[in-house]
Amino acid sequence: MTDTSSLTVRSAHLRSRSGLFDIVIREGSIVAIVPAGEAGPDAVDVEASGNLVTESFVNTHLHLDKVFTLARLGDAALSEYQSGDMGKAMSAIETAASVKEGQNAEAMLTAGRRALAMAAYYGNTHIRALADVDSKAGTRGVEVLVALRDEFAGLVDVQVVAFAQDGIIREPGTEDLLRRSMEIGADVVGGIPWIEFTETDMADHVRIVFDIAVEHDAPVSMLLDDAGDPGLRTLEMMATEALRRGWRGRALAHHARAMQLYPDPYFERLVALLKAADVAVVSDPHTGPLHARVRELTAAGVNVSLGQDDISDAYYAFGRNNMLEVAFLSAHLLWMMSGPDQELIYDAVTINPADAIGLENHRLAVGNRANLVVLEGENLTEALRFHAAPSAVVSHGRLVDTDAMKATAKTP
Repeated sequence: MTDTSSLTVRSAHLRSRSGLFDIVIREGSIVAIVPAGEAGPDAVDVEASGNLVTESFVNTHLHLDKVFTLARLGDAALSEYQSGDMGKAMSAIETAASVKEGQNAEAMLTAGRRALAMAAYYGNTHIRALADVDSKAGTRGVEVLVALRDEFAGLVDVQVVAFAQDGIIREPGTEDLLRRSMEIGADVVGGIPWIEFTETDMADHVRIVFDIAVEHDAPVSMLLDDAGDPGLRTLEMMATEALRRGWRGRALAHHARAMQLYPDPYFERLVALLKAADVAVVSDPHTGPLHARVRELTAAGVNVSLGQDDISDAYYAFGRNNMLEVAFLSAHLLWMMSGPDQELIYDAVTINPADAIGLENHRLAVGNRANLVVLEGENLTEALRFHAAPSAVVSHGRLVDTDAMKATAKTP
């Protein structure tokens, strides 16, 4: 990164205003937004040349411990997970678990470093990243992600989720491993209650995750109802527990794909519960044929974000931590292409996910931290059309060396 305490982004189009503006940054914060040409000389100038400048991107969902492992595992889990009705989603997770048996920390560090360099290159400055915790992985993934978090601090901020991918009740010892993970530095407690065999066990899974979260005053992230079964109700369980524990606004629901199959009366009741518990939802429409009802949730006032989810692992073949690409794909999969829809889609990869994972003041506004991207294109349509890497990225007030990040990412 360019080590500067003073820089100005010049001649920028903004989403919220007409005309061109200069954005003045001092000591990591935005101190002025003035009409183009009115900012004085600066130590470092970033020329936007009339292109759109916005908040940087935020990814609320990435399995960082498994990036670039698809070649080792093969296509079996991928085929099961992406079958038309997602009826084999549990089988896919069980198939994918074998990749953990041959993993080693050094290879995970190398792959994770590449994925985070991609994030920096594409202007994705904040990530909530999951690491499996179970009898096969132990706490290895958490240890690797904590090391990567420290390495990329101030460049890409990583929130490490200790994630019970294979269950808690059906995977004895995982509860203790989750507690150990929090002690060694995980930031968030993660669960996947629908993977358990009975509703009683699902409820116990939710309870245990919240027990640990309360013990460590930590947020919760759970992958919920991620299969083609309209009878799954673990999102309701999590939201109810969040209300009971006073964890309002501190629980993030991932996937909730079964929601697409829910009858409307139940969906309406669920929306009311999500709003009462201030539960945000992250959807990844590009990684599976079902998805949460993004348009309806957004219209009802539920915070919805979009996540990368996977990068070349058992569940998704592609991915490069490019949230503009995720937005582009989602605009098609969700049929959200009008001007207002593009604004909603863009919010879902910038300000909505920031709110969902507790980032304060992630807005392009005076007084806020300077986390910005200079896009290719003067408006959202052009930026989404090409979903290219930003011409410049500012992270925590400093200019990112995108050439170095590109080299580490091995991105063409």
